Order: sequence, then C-alpha cells, then structure tokens
Amino acid sequence: MGKRLTCDVVVVGAGMVGAACALYAARAGLDVTVVDRGPVAGGTTGAGEGNLLVSDKEPGPELELALLSGRLWAELAQETGEAIEYEAKGGVVVAETPESLLALERFADGQRAAGVRAEAVGADRLHLLEPQLAPGLAGGVHYPQDAQVMPALAAAHLLRASGARLLTGRRVTALPRTPDGAVRGVRTDHGEIHAPAVVNAAGTWGGELAGLAGVHLPVLPRRGFVLVTEPLPRLVRHKVYAADYVADVASDSAALQTSPVVEGTAAGPVLIGASRERVGFDRSFSLPAVRALAAGAIRLFPFLARVRAMRTYAGFRPYLPDHLPAIGPDPRVPGLFHACGHEGAGIGLATGTGHLIAQVLSGTAAELDLTPFRPERFGRDEVNTA
Repeated sequence: MGKRLTCDVVVVGAGMVGAACALYAARAGLDVTVVDRGPVAGGTTGAGEGNLLVSDKEPGPELELALLSGRLWAELAQETGEAIEYEAKGGVVVAETPESLLALERFADGQRAAGVRAEAVGADRLHLLEPQLAPGLAGGVHYPQDAQVMPALAAAHLLRASGARLLTGRRVTALPRTPDGAVRGVRTDHGEIHAPAVVNAAGTWGGELAGLAGVHLPVLPRRGFVLVTEPLPRLVRHKVYAADYVADVASDSAALQTSPVVEGTAAGPVLIGASRERVGFDRSFSLPAVRALAAGAIRLFPFLARVRAMRTYAGFRPYLPDHLPAIGPDPRVPGLFHACGHEGAGIGLATGTGHLIAQVLSGTAAELDLTPFRPERFGRDEVNTA
C-alpha cells in the first residue's frame, strides 16, 4: 500500500464536474486531492460535446444553475483566453412545423421570465443566422447565452489551475467512517487518503460510490453517440437543434431516441448528436443510432449529405430519474457531498456545481437553494454501517 495522505477534501472524479469542484474548493482555501480510477476526462467528459446551454432548460432549479454556471464560465474564459476553446457562439433552436414553433415560442416565453435571452426568429430570418439551413422551416428562437468549450481541455485546465493534488489510476474501494458514522476520507487500491469531506463527482459511477457509504443514489448510465465530420470551414455558426430535442432530453424512456443537434467547432469538424438510450454500460456500436443522427442532421443542413463522417464516439450520461443532479451534503452520512447525476448537462453545469459545493464546504451560504438537488430525495435513505 502507498503512503497515507491527508487533506481537507477528497474529490472523487477527474471529469469536468470534479475539476470544477476542485478549483472552487481550492479558491476557498481548502487543501484538495482529486482521485480517479482512470485518466483526466476519461469518462463522460471525454465523450461530450462541451455544451454550455440555457436554451434546453425550462424555468426551475436546473435553469437557475445553468444561468449561474454560464456567468462563471464567462469569467473563467476571461482568465484562460483560448486555453479551453470557449466560444460564446449562441444557439438556434428551429421548428419544422407551425405547431412545434408555437410550442417553442411558449417555452421561450417562460424562459425569458426566468432571465434567459431568447429572441424569436421568423422563417424569413433564419438564414441570416444560419445560411446553410434547409428551406421551409417554420421559424426558431435564438439564444445568445449558449456557448461551448472543449471539455477535455477545460477539465485539464481547471484541475491544473486548482493546484489540487491529482491521483489518477486509483480506484476507490471504500469510504472509511468514524465511530459516529462520518466519512474520514477514502480507501483506494493504492492506500488511504484521510479527509473530513469527500465529494462524489464520479459521474455515471456516482451511485456505486454512494453505495460504498451505504446510501442509495440511483444514478444510471444513458448512452449517447456523437458523429464527427471531416474538418470544414465554419459553415455552422451556432449550436443548432430541432425543437423536439428538449422533449427527448426530458423523456424517461429507455428506448433509443434521436433528435438532430448540429454544431461547428474551432478545430473544423462538425459534431452531430444527439442520441440517448439506457443500455447499461454497453459500448457496442449502434448503426441505427448513427444512421438516425446523420439523417436528422442532413434534414437540418442539406450540405452535410456531401460531407464525410470521420468517426463516431459513444459516452454515458449520468442519469437520475427526475433529471436533476444531486448536489450538496448527504444528511445520511456526515462529510459526504454529492456532485453528480447531471446527465448530458454536466459540462455546462459544472462551474455552478463546483461553486456551490465549495460554498457549502467552506461553511458559507449556498448562492442557490440546494433543496431541489438534495441527494436523499430518492428514498431508501437507510445507512448501512456494516
């Protein structure tokens, strides 16, 4: 076994959420250690598109978190310059029929009341924003606050900026506790790390980590594919998606669902999503999913029919049944904090999550009400102390 380490807080997970927790906790004056069984951004983060979105969120706690996170991302972008490939490019949500446009406009009305900038775009003006869009669309809504980062770069940069001790390739095997039931750090296959606080930022393995403390957190993996084209000139200016994407994200169905999401990148390739299905941790290639992604993208941008797809990749989004992450202290196990279950929004919501976790860890009042995100809300709240 390796030598025993001591710090103020152990963050389990070196993805985007864990990196943000480490950064803001360190800025609050805490000595932080980050531990991960794999490399930095080796899980959901490394398979993400890097979306920082308000456009797909209805009024409520997740939108409040997204607005806070967007402000924090903009501040980090001022500090980092181009290091994280931050692009404040905005988003365009398009409706293919008058009926879907009416529903989209009602959705946007509610978002405006909650502080989102949402600008209606008539069918005759869509091509001013996106010249390559297909003709015949009913209209859309422009969301200037939507942005993008390169997720693996961003996670690595935030971890480096935090100054946290980073221990990769170490699997957490137990959460040792004091006689009164509080956590006292983590046990890994390379030794113990002693700390009075442990942050569960383990993504799709968040439920497994909670289980080591004897508590129930029903995180499930939700598989999604991304299709990557050859490098192109910037022909897609914004993040563009069809209005039915919002309903698909909110669905509880385990079956395959796809809705077209298309965006350009600073490096040139166009990223095409989005699919979702619950198949456990099965990484098998799905031809039906990828075909549906390609067909949906071509429906929005016909020029893509002439573009080569270079590769696809799959990732697992950490899904919780009510589509809200678990953020904050776990009252069932003193010293255990959760920052997981963000599903496909973890990149965008990471900064706000890390900021709130750091506030709670340092004993200050959280900027947002954490009640909707409380980890014990799913029941089965017994603690197994065996």
